[in-house]
Amino acid sequence: MSLPGSAWLQRRWYGQTPIAWLQLLAAVYGRIAQRRRARLQARAPRLPLPVIVVGNISVGGTGKTPLVIALVERLRAWGWRPGVVSRGYGARAPHYPYAVRADSDAAHCGDEPLLIVQRCDVPLMVAPDRVAAARQLIDSGAVDILIADDGLQHYHLARDIEIGVVDGARGLGNRALLPSGPLREPPSRLRELDLVVVNGGHWREPGLLPGAQLFDMQLALGEARPLAGGAPRALHEFAGRRVHAVAGIGHPPRFFAALRAQGLQLQEHAFADHHRFRPEDLAFADDAPVLMTEKDAVKCRAFADARLWSVPVSARLDAAFDARMRECLSRFAKA
Repeated sequence: MSLPGSAWLQRRWYGQTPIAWLQLLAAVYGRIAQRRRARLQARAPRLPLPVIVVGNISVGGTGKTPLVIALVERLRAWGWRPGVVSRGYGARAPHYPYAVRADSDAAHCGDEPLLIVQRCDVPLMVAPDRVAAARQLIDSGAVDILIADDGLQHYHLARDIEIGVVDGARGLGNRALLPSGPLREPPSRLRELDLVVVNGGHWREPGLLPGAQLFDMQLALGEARPLAGGAPRALHEFAGRRVHAVAGIGHPPRFFAALRAQGLQLQEHAFADHHRFRPEDLAFADDAPVLMTEKDAVKCRAFADARLWSVPVSARLDAAFDARMRECLSRFAKA
């Protein structure tokens, strides 16, 4: 569930200048975060395989999961055997590290790790201690490169390549640290990264990130897939009638806008990020189709009916992104 006052905070973070008294708290937060980073990095163990970290410096959804999926696909095409480590946010596994399978319960592993495995059939391990998860994958002998999903601030884990994702529609908001703004780390952190991926739009702030490597990413919607089984349908086939649109992600308006761009008439239903869906959440007063994100769908298959459809997204990245990634990878010899 969303926290009380979160809508007010979102308006302040992304539409207005920071509040003075919150900036005092943000300064304290920033000093604590900086000291924590220095302490953890000083003792982070170096792993025997290359580690790619994908994350963001702002709270909320920016499109990290589609990028992780795209990275897995590219690395395989380039001859690597990738594995993924994740926190498994909001889940509680029977034990840690926990190997995620396509038929795992999202309550055990988290919705995003389950989605990645179902899309990619990639070795994926979740654990609060991502170093332990990484070592488990390394010991399996099945991987020769690691991707840390949402691991930019997980400084326990040493990394070789850092990729940050920025929401191209919202940018960095008021550029302030928590709780005065949406940032976990200052904007200058982006200048340290190997790649900065801008999800949607063409966000740029001249003078803010001199020298940073910025690459545009677009999310393309695929055919809707019925959760209860059957043939997929093109989204345009849902045009001309009202449909329910469900999103329990970091920024639901992005999903709703993408559906509207396909000519659909929506009744929107936004839920908190990582919401654990129950049948009553989707018990609407009619039998209109219900279109939801893949991330939500992995938690609804157990009670799926003919109304429910999953809408996958794929990340589109240009040749410049591929060239930069291959340049970064050229420092490592494949096992």
